[in-house]
Amino acid sequence: MARRGVGTWLREGVWEIPLRRYLALLVTMGLLAGLFFGVRTFTHDDRSCAPGVARPEGSDECVGVATTAYDFGHPQLRATVQAIAKENARLKAGSYVTVAVMLPYTSTAAANLADIQHELQGAYLAQYQANHASNGQSPAIRLVMANPGATSRYWQEMVTRLAAMTGGTDRLRAVAGVGQSTDANMKAVKELTRLGIPVIGSSITADDLANGQHGKDSYPGLARVSPTNTDEAHALASFAQVTAGRAMLVYDRPGDPYTRTLQTSFEALIKGSPHLSQPFTPPADRSQEGTTANTFRQITLLICGTQRSIDTILFAGRHTQLRQFINALGARGCQDRKFTVLTGDEGSYLTAEKSLHRDVLGPTLAVRYTALAHPDAWGKGSPRTGGTAADMATLTALLKSAVRAPVGPIGPVALEDGQLIIAYDAMQLAVHGIREAVPEGRSVPTLADVGLQWPQVKGPLRVDGASGWICLDVHGNPYDKAVPIVELRPGGGSRFVTIAWPEGKPPSAECLPPS
Repeated sequence: MARRGVGTWLREGVWEIPLRRYLALLVTMGLLAGLFFGVRTFTHDDRSCAPGVARPEGSDECVGVATTAYDFGHPQLRATVQAIAKENARLKAGSYVTVAVMLPYTSTAAANLADIQHELQGAYLAQYQANHASNGQSPAIRLVMANPGATSRYWQEMVTRLAAMTGGTDRLRAVAGVGQSTDANMKAVKELTRLGIPVIGSSITADDLANGQHGKDSYPGLARVSPTNTDEAHALASFAQVTAGRAMLVYDRPGDPYTRTLQTSFEALIKGSPHLSQPFTPPADRSQEGTTANTFRQITLLICGTQRSIDTILFAGRHTQLRQFINALGARGCQDRKFTVLTGDEGSYLTAEKSLHRDVLGPTLAVRYTALAHPDAWGKGSPRTGGTAADMATLTALLKSAVRAPVGPIGPVALEDGQLIIAYDAMQLAVHGIREAVPEGRSVPTLADVGLQWPQVKGPLRVDGASGWICLDVHGNPYDKAVPIVELRPGGGSRFVTIAWPEGKPPSAECLPPS
């Protein structure tokens, strides 16, 4: 064998082995890098939480429309969510339409979560009743949960998902609930109704989140089961006999749709009052504490320093700030003076509020509010029109059966805050509109026809709600709806006082709004 030269040996021996090693090392590094970045990309892009629900970029909130037994990470919703999923699974393909319950399911505030739990329970009970106790009427009702985020920041993502569900096998025909009267929810309702999706508001009361304002229907297809703030204020005035010289207004500045319209309604009640109104500025997220507790301490000093003629305080604010104000007023210097705080339906949130200093309530400090509903409203002595005890009894019977299968279980329930009752009625109205819109010879209505039903919900076509009769005017607003006046109790919960009426008296037996 011929001997290789030194140059050949260097070229083929010394360099050949390292080169192969270098190439192998580079390939290995490339594979590892690809795997690393691939895993990072996969983890980064997979933002799903459940079918129809995902985390938007830059957020940990799961928003969208949940179509399965997804509880948004809140164990207190789990039993109701599972009951809904069980009822949905029972429905036959092609036999149902979908109704979405829109609420801020990712909220973390305890009072808001209690509200969400109760509203979801009420909506489910109405769904179960519609599917099992309506003498075979069609279509059946499927429920899904639409979440725009804790503060409705992601309402656009939710609306996009809902719009996609109007066709196909989902056949979305209405959105119920909505939640609080906020600017973000107003935008969501505006876009939903622009897309032709009917909306049934359960607890929204802001005047500017209603049709018929200044002769305009800004939300075509919107119906509501709760009175406007103006109607609530009229009912409150007819009960409390508020006089301008003895009342002072405390209000949220700059406010949101609920607080602004409540402020306007209260200002009309005490027009000409010699007492200067007192503003406070809460955080943008009004479920947060902020620094308003200090502002309320200062306001109570001013109240104690006023003439003794003031005995009524009208409060136009959300429940967190209401709780802070009550606590501050309870620690006031002028303990010898008696005050009554009057406010809107946000007072219902305080029925189970642990941070409220209930020991300050009593002979010298009363807190009364206009509730959306109350379980004791239709007992002995209730009026002959406007609602009946039998309608409330139907819901009570449902609640008893929901403790166990086949209806339940749906978890612990509470009626005093009115949220379960009003959500039950909102879903009843949704079912009524859907089934009345079914064309002869068919079993499913068109999307457009459902929202056209609201002006006909009156007289013999009214909805006999557990919160009272639901008779809608031509704009989809309830006419002369019963307004329970409720007082917070020192020992916890609330005490029903009386029913007041926006028109000063109950509606006639025909329940026909004026033209």
